[in-house]
Amino acid sequence: MKATIVTIGDEILIGQIVDTNSGYIAKALDKIGVQTHEMLSISDDKKHILDTFESLQDKVDLVIITGGLGPTKDDITKKTFCDYFEDVFVRNQAVEDHIVALFTKLNFNPTQVNKDQALLPSKAQVLMNNYGTAAGMWMQKGKTVFVSMPGVPYEMKGIVEEQLIPKIVSEFKRPYIVHKTILTYGQGESIVAERIEHWENSLPEFIKLAYLPSPGRVRLRLTARGENKELLENTIQDLVLSLTKIIGDIIVGFDEDETIEVVIGKLLKQQGKSISTAESCTGGKIAQMLTSVAGASHYFRGSVVSYATDTKVSVLGVSQATIDKHSVVSAEVAKEMALGIQKLMKTDYAIATTGNAGPSKEEGKSEIGTVFIAIATPNELFVEEFNFGQPRVKVIDRTVNKALEMVQKEILKNVL
Repeated sequence: MKATIVTIGDEILIGQIVDTNSGYIAKALDKIGVQTHEMLSISDDKKHILDTFESLQDKVDLVIITGGLGPTKDDITKKTFCDYFEDVFVRNQAVEDHIVALFTKLNFNPTQVNKDQALLPSKAQVLMNNYGTAAGMWMQKGKTVFVSMPGVPYEMKGIVEEQLIPKIVSEFKRPYIVHKTILTYGQGESIVAERIEHWENSLPEFIKLAYLPSPGRVRLRLTARGENKELLENTIQDLVLSLTKIIGDIIVGFDEDETIEVVIGKLLKQQGKSISTAESCTGGKIAQMLTSVAGASHYFRGSVVSYATDTKVSVLGVSQATIDKHSVVSAEVAKEMALGIQKLMKTDYAIATTGNAGPSKEEGKSEIGTVFIAIATPNELFVEEFNFGQPRVKVIDRTVNKALEMVQKEILKNVL
């Protein structure tokens, strides 16, 4: 079963906003065995919308549209939707009652324009929007079902979860799709590919492998598609076990949500340990990663973004003599930063970063891309030097990833 996702809005095409709806919808569809064939972003133009609908007619099973369903005159999707199906508007009393109730709850009186959002194509099956005033619509023409939803992300997500997905499941026969994501750290895509070449070449035809690289990490995504769910799941499980025997030294987690920051959090909670960070060149990004995990307050005590030299001295207790002798971008300063934050926050583990991310040398004489990462544990203190090259964003991202990889390995020592 194939689907096309269409986002409507000039604001997307001119870069004013980023389309996050398509990715969310595609992920939701994939979980129920619906393959997204393509994603399109088109303008708020009637002819463009109609031409797009016509081009997709009978080519895919499902077309999901978001955007252009508001109460203002530039929201033309609903009118165009109605025209495409050669239909007329009728007032849907349930939707109007819902709109009135929403406004009443906010102590406002809905205008006629607001109430007219209850005017919907007579042939449409309504997908109630419990979080806003623009209802979703489900209509079929030929072999293709067209679904239109509002573009506001939280409204769209509510309709997808509560209305659309259950309806697709009940209306369509779908193949099973099983995914398994293996998260690796510390080796690049080409090295990982070389290590697992024989394993990859022996994959069954119904299983595909995708490499999803980013700085410092590579996600390996296995996708199995077919009619026998038990066969798919068992085959995936066996393949992951065999893969672990080959590259178990760099595997840090599984599945999309089990990122390295999630793994670190789980380990720290299991051990009852805590962590803190002292960051210079990474500007608090390591702390942001660690605290993005729900429940991080159980193990993350705090961070000092010691971007300025005097902050390193006055807050973290780095010796001015050390800075004068070795410069702020040095192994010695990184180690003192790690010890300083570990003592200040009273944590078991601490991460410290100092480096030159560019674009100029500024303080000290270290080359652009030079970074020192120090790790303090309950038993030891060590530092490693790296050169992550350019540009600035690459240096910062690779430093964050490498720091998390280093501390994760140290925490793992307590469970091995």
